[in-house]
Amino acid sequence: MGRGKTAAAKLGALGLVTVLAACGANQKEIPNLENFTAQQIYERGEYELEVGNPRRPADALKYFSEVERLYPYSQWAKRALIMEAYAQHRAKKYEEARASAQRFLDTYPGDEDAAYAQYLLALSYYDQIDEVGRDQGLTYQALQALRDVIEKYPDSEYAQPAILKFDLAFDHLAGKEMEIGRYYLKRGNYTAAINRFRVVVEQFQTTAHTPEALERLVEAYLALGINDQAQTAGAILGHNFQSSPFYQDAYNLLAKKGLKPEAKGDGWLAKVYRQVIKGEWL
Repeated sequence: MGRGKTAAAKLGALGLVTVLAACGANQKEIPNLENFTAQQIYERGEYELEVGNPRRPADALKYFSEVERLYPYSQWAKRALIMEAYAQHRAKKYEEARASAQRFLDTYPGDEDAAYAQYLLALSYYDQIDEVGRDQGLTYQALQALRDVIEKYPDSEYAQPAILKFDLAFDHLAGKEMEIGRYYLKRGNYTAAINRFRVVVEQFQTTAHTPEALERLVEAYLALGINDQAQTAGAILGHNFQSSPFYQDAYNLLAKKGLKPEAKGDGWLAKVYRQVIKGEWL
């Protein structure tokens, strides 16, 4: 762009800011923007997002959407769409953010910002993950969306943050299973509790919840009188997590029954134990 055009663009943007500032007292009503360039409208959106009122990102959405409406096939429309997704996410309009990010991916699949759009889509699920006690459907969706970032854009700057968030979401699911398992265990519903702890040991073995799950299995199996399984759970715990306080708790529980941690029988835990010994479990 030449110096004359650059100066003109800056003067035009300044004029737009002046016009819009005059509208500020009128509840952010948007004037007729058809006489302004796509760049001028886009930059006003950025201004609203970062300077005008950062706590109200919805104000910026008006301008980004106008860029798309007035200049639908321009480079600025493409940039406005990714900024719409970002502003919607900041405004906690997660469904709208997902829709905008997906629209960007559908329209510009090969664009350099596609990785960021995919990451925003994943964040729109991840940031909705509630407390452990709530339904975890969004957690599964977050995991899938984060996996897409990791697999489709492994060399992007968003791959590593996606991996970290994937691990946290994965741990979150294990925490849900543990919470339900503790609930059943406390109420003496040992079979139901075992089913939950088994899920953690078999499906979430890389999370921080595995040592407790094994200790709870010792407790539940001893309560049912299934000593072989209790001893085997203790053996796995001792083999992989001997420094964990959960191992000492499990050891004490077994010792009170005159038992010790060792692989016994041929149940599902014995199979896990054999995998541990072979180094294939983790």
